[in-house]
Amino acid sequence: MKRKKLKIALWMTAFLVLLTIGATAGYAAFLTDKAKDTANSSHESLERGEKSDKREQAVIPDLNSTSVLFIGVDDSKTRENQENGNQRSLSDALVLATFNNDDKSVKLVSIPRDSYTYIPEVGYKDKITHAHAFGGTDATIATVENLLNVPVDYYVRLNFNSFVDVVDAINGVEFNVPFDLEEQNSKDTQNAVKLEEGRQVVEGEEALALVRSRQYDSDLARGERQMEMIEAIVDKAASVGSINNYGNIIDSIGNNMKTNLTFDQMTSYKDYVINENGLKFDEMQLDGEGGYMDDGVWYFQIDETSLTEIQSSLRAHLDLEQQADPSAFAGQKQEKSESERAEENRY
Repeated sequence: MKRKKLKIALWMTAFLVLLTIGATAGYAAFLTDKAKDTANSSHESLERGEKSDKREQAVIPDLNSTSVLFIGVDDSKTRENQENGNQRSLSDALVLATFNNDDKSVKLVSIPRDSYTYIPEVGYKDKITHAHAFGGTDATIATVENLLNVPVDYYVRLNFNSFVDVVDAINGVEFNVPFDLEEQNSKDTQNAVKLEEGRQVVEGEEALALVRSRQYDSDLARGERQMEMIEAIVDKAASVGSINNYGNIIDSIGNNMKTNLTFDQMTSYKDYVINENGLKFDEMQLDGEGGYMDDGVWYFQIDETSLTEIQSSLRAHLDLEQQADPSAFAGQKQEKSESERAEENRY
C-alpha cells in the first residue's frame, strides 16, 4: 500500500515559524532583514494575479479576513510531468487556513489527498492530489476554491525538508511521546528512529517520526499529535532562548518554501501569533469514506453534508455571504477518456 505522506504539521510549521520570527525579531534588526530577504526570495506570483476570482477586490491581511492554502509536496520523489519544461509533483497534503480579522481566530481544514472532486484544469473529476501535477499551484488553488466554495487568497508551498531542520535549529522540542515507537527516518531507513513513551525533548528526525507515524493509533489521534507538535515548535521558536538560532531557521525555510505572500503581508499576521491566547486552531475534518470506483481506482468520497457544513463555516469565518455551492457536487459525474485514464495512471 502506498504510504500517505506528511500531513498538516510538516507543511505549516515552517510558515508559522517564519510568522513568529517576523513578530518577534525586533530583538535584532538583522534578523528582520534576513527574514525579509528570505521571504522575497521565496516569493512566486500566481498566473491569476493577486486577486482570487471569488473576490470582488484584493484583500489586505491586516484589514480583511483571509485564507491561506498550504500545499505540501515531497520534492525528493518528484513525478515528472513535463509541461513547458517544468517538473511537477503531486500535492501530498492540502490544508486551508482561514484567518478572521475580528477575533484573530484561525480555522483549519485538511483535505484528504485522494478526495474525488472536479479539477477545472482538465475538466473532469479526479483525485485532488493530481491537480498539482496537471497544472501546478494555480490548478491546485482553482480546484480547492471549486470544492470549498471560498476564495484562496494566498498559498504556501512547502516540502518536508524544512521540518527536520527547523526542529534541530531550535535544539529540539519538549513533547509527550504517547507510546513506544520504532519508525523510519526521512531517508526511509526502517526502524532508524526509536523512542520510549513519556515526556522528553525530541530532535528533528524524532519529531518527524512522531507526526508521520500511522501504525500505532488512529488518523484522528495522529492529527491531534501533529497539532500538538506545531504548537510545541511555534512556542519554542517564539521563546527568547531561540533567538540565536533564527538565522539557521530562516535559511532552512528559504530553501524549502514558495509563496505569493510578501514579507510585509506575512508580518501583518503577527497579531494572530502574539495575542494573549497564543496561536490556536479550530480544526475541521471533511467526513467521507474511501473505496474503489468503476475504473478500479481507490478514491475518498466526501460526504455532501459534511462538505456543505464546512463550506458554510469557512464562508462565515471569512465574512462572506452564505450561498449555495454551484459546482462541488451539483454536476453529473464526468467520465474520463482512455487517454485521460492513461495519464492518471502515471501518478
